[in-house]
Amino acid sequence: YFGRFYGRIAEKPGDQDPSTLQAIKENAKGLAGISGERIWVELKKILLGNHVNHLVRLMYELDIAQYIGLPLDGSLEEFDRVTKNIQNLCPKPMTVLTSLLKVKDDVTNLDLRLKISKEEKNLGLFLVKHRQELTKAVGPEPLRPYQDFIMDSREANTNSKICELLKYQGEEHLLREMQQWTVPSFPVSGHDLRKMGVSSGKEIGTALQQLRDEWKKSGYHMDKEELLSCLKKL
Repeated sequence: YFGRFYGRIAEKPGDQDPSTLQAIKENAKGLAGISGERIWVELKKILLGNHVNHLVRLMYELDIAQYIGLPLDGSLEEFDRVTKNIQNLCPKPMTVLTSLLKVKDDVTNLDLRLKISKEEKNLGLFLVKHRQELTKAVGPEPLRPYQDFIMDSREANTNSKICELLKYQGEEHLLREMQQWTVPSFPVSGHDLRKMGVSSGKEIGTALQQLRDEWKKSGYHMDKEELLSCLKKL
């Protein structure tokens, strides 16, 4: 049924017969009986297709949204803004969809209905949490807040989530820079500190953390010698 809706509407957006639309609206409840996985397969196609704005607005007009896990009061304005920004940036379907969602619970409810993957759910939660406050810096290093976030994160795929956030924000130029950026390795080890006469494990831990902070302040540019000479001053 959802596939039929998609087939009929997607061919020629804006060119639908009112009686077809009315029939879809009257049968919207029927979607409640269709498995979430099947709906998610079709919805992902729509999210990455050419007529995504038109089709999602129709889902709300025809009362379909509530039966396929979308929030009743989806942010259609934010959705319009993000879909314009993101057009040529190859987003993941979840990145596009998250612009309709306002709060964490919207992601949870979507997952309950559509059984999205764990990775998709985590991406949705990440975007809802960080889309407002994790933004580019003013000044010569606009990418720095994103780089710091990745460096401070202990998770494996933070880099990929940050790239999706940049797409969501429409930051095409920064996205390219981020895709070319290699996460730098911290150049100092506990072994280096032992050689300099720092012996207790606790002291080594403290010193490494202080040097890591200095390294971060330098934009990850300081090398081992500069950091170790810094240690003498600390």
